[in-house]
Amino acid sequence: MTNTLLLSGGSFIDSILGVFESSGFKEIFGGDNFVNGGWRYLVMYLIVGVLFYLAIVKKFEPLLLLPIAFGMLLTNLPGAGLYHSDLFINDTGAPLNIQEIVERGGLIDFLYLGVKLGIYPPLIFLGVGAMTDFSPLISNPKSLLLGAAAQFGVFAAFVGALLLGFTVAEAAAIGIIGGADGPTAIMVTKSLAPHLLGAIAIAAYSYMALVPFIQPPIMRALTSKKERTIKMTALRPVSKLEQVIFPIVVAAVVSLILPDAAPLIGMLMLGNLMKVCGVVDRIAKTAQNELMNIVTILLGISVGATAKAESFLDLKTLGIILLGLAAFAFATAAGTLFGKLMCFVTGGKINPLIGSAGVSAVPMAARVSQKVGQEEEPTNFLLMHAMGPNVAGVIGSAVAAGVFLSLFK
Repeated sequence: MTNTLLLSGGSFIDSILGVFESSGFKEIFGGDNFVNGGWRYLVMYLIVGVLFYLAIVKKFEPLLLLPIAFGMLLTNLPGAGLYHSDLFINDTGAPLNIQEIVERGGLIDFLYLGVKLGIYPPLIFLGVGAMTDFSPLISNPKSLLLGAAAQFGVFAAFVGALLLGFTVAEAAAIGIIGGADGPTAIMVTKSLAPHLLGAIAIAAYSYMALVPFIQPPIMRALTSKKERTIKMTALRPVSKLEQVIFPIVVAAVVSLILPDAAPLIGMLMLGNLMKVCGVVDRIAKTAQNELMNIVTILLGISVGATAKAESFLDLKTLGIILLGLAAFAFATAAGTLFGKLMCFVTGGKINPLIGSAGVSAVPMAARVSQKVGQEEEPTNFLLMHAMGPNVAGVIGSAVAAGVFLSLFK
């Protein structure tokens, strides 16, 4: 009887050990694994916790930070085999092997094909276009200049990345963070520097969420109280014909000049055309809601999954985080300073605060311009005026992406 108990006890212990040997815990804590790299997983779990906190408690871009954080969690579960970066990233330049993905791939490998093949970002732009009112830009075409000025942050970060030792392709992918447009950053990075996708996407979306904290101090430092209290005249009404013609012309002209920008600009303008034409309300609402929500989930999980511990935790990631912050700061400063110039040229008719909305974060950046303006003058309403540069920033970031892709792809 005693021997039977001992044998059954030993069998039970062997079973427990067998479960441990096949579990992810062994890869983290087993033998020398913790010292040799297992600790990295714990650091990633801490980062995931911070992102969950920002998304759930602070409500910073929760629609994207939440699935990104969960994608990071899933990809850093040792042994789960949900995402295999080696299927998509190689140093030989070999084409994507779909057969190998089918045979070896996990769930997120299949979802990630939407990123790798450039499907998700243009679909996000389709939804953005369907939700965005281009009338302020059409009514005040000078807003395009403010959106263009804010792209200075893209090229400043590009130069900064080169100075820090990144390759030209990597620097271009990092620079696009300054456009304050997550899908654009993903589109450029997946083509030029896929190994940096996790760090760049997380930096881009995190800083987009922090726009209300990053921008106001810069805006106040670069403008006077008198400038911040400037009231702008009402925008002229825009006809339906103008609203219909604008997306068609922009899509054609920009795509002819920069074919690499066509997927983003084309889908952005298609979404807006569906919104304003008035004959496809049903699919316009689908693009705004169901399609946008589904693609956001898939994009967030897929991008988060690229942040694997072994590639994410290095000095390059820290450099990307710092450069991303610098890019946002430079973009805000450039837009605001150009707004000051336009204020001077027009004899005080333009409030420089709307220049900061030239970053692409729609409509958050425009709301920040409105908020800072109302702090100085409660009866000041800058939101619609700021939406012009804001929409121009979306177009500008897509154009900047097209420039980088045409030069370095």
